[in-house]
Amino acid sequence: MQATTKEQAIRMTRGRATNLTPTTQFPERQVVRDEESRLNISVIFTSVDGTKAALRAAGTLANRLGARITIVVPEVVPYHLPLNKPAVPQDWNERRFRVMAAESPVDTTVRFYLCRDREETLASNLKPHSLVVIGGKDRWWPTSESRLAGRLRRLGHEVIMAETE
Repeated sequence: MQATTKEQAIRMTRGRATNLTPTTQFPERQVVRDEESRLNISVIFTSVDGTKAALRAAGTLANRLGARITIVVPEVVPYHLPLNKPAVPQDWNERRFRVMAAESPVDTTVRFYLCRDREETLASNLKPHSLVVIGGKDRWWPTSESRLAGRLRRLGHEVIMAETE
């Protein structure tokens, strides 16, 4: 059987002996300027008070870690409305979140998702093993925020709950 050129090159490379010589210099440090390489903290919008509490907690964390914050807003559109026409006007929501993002002491972006199912949208749009902050009231019974945190943990994300005042 004929081997392709790539396979032949691999075989030849594996067959060669390489000489390792010690060096007295440190390797050149590569500076990564890509924004994607920075740690990203995702703040999930739950309510205005919950999101403000989550932003405060994420801001403290981001300052210490040199991270950036992304506010993720999964806006659920009822089935009787077209998906591109939510019940709340988009420019009003954008202005509201622009003000929230401007109050944050670190680099903050806002991502809106018009969707039918909040959990499905978050599962498909959060990167694997994301650091997520969710704000909500601390209760002894399960709240919608604590149930969402549990679902995201089961998907492999690191979730921090921030308590509202």
